Amino acid sequence: MEDFFYLGVITKPFGYKGMLSIYLDTDEVEKYSHLDAVFVDVNGEKIPYLIEEIQIRKGSNLATIKLADVDSEEAKNLVKCELYLPISFLPPLTGNKFYFHEVLGYKVIDNEKGEIGIIADFIEIAQQSIMQVNYQNKEILIPVIDDIFNTVDRENKIIHITAPEGLIDIYL
Repeated sequence: MEDFFYLGVITKPFGYKGMLSIYLDTDEVEKYSHLDAVFVDVNGEKIPYLIEEIQIRKGSNLATIKLADVDSEEAKNLVKCELYLPISFLPPLTGNKFYFHEVLGYKVIDNEKGEIGIIADFIEIAQQSIMQVNYQNKEILIPVIDDIFNTVDRENKIIHITAPEGLIDIYL
């Protein structure tokens, strides 16, 4: 898992020629319109598949894809399988933007409370991502909202935030 990032999931077969409908879990779907290959998680094993064709549906995170050597029968077996790409495919981010895997282990410093801990993980729930910070054997949960993040110091592995008023007090 460390060498891959989650791209999306196969939602259903599409047509009768082995095509698949997929959901791409990304804000910039167009960046993936020219993929040559993808890794499909089949029973916990990442299997590489060449892509013969990919068509992004305008204005959505949906696409249809044709994997090489996958017929309509095998396509049915791939439904609900997750899609992955190597982390090396991710473009580097700058400024206050970051990938979750990139900042694990970073120190979090709040504008008001000072150092509040180390980023342990990110939790995905419904429409919101939550940053899990460990501080003196306590867990602090901080919503991942652009307005909260002041600076991301990659060199020193520190993220400076301004947490919503009272949020950190709940945990301490």
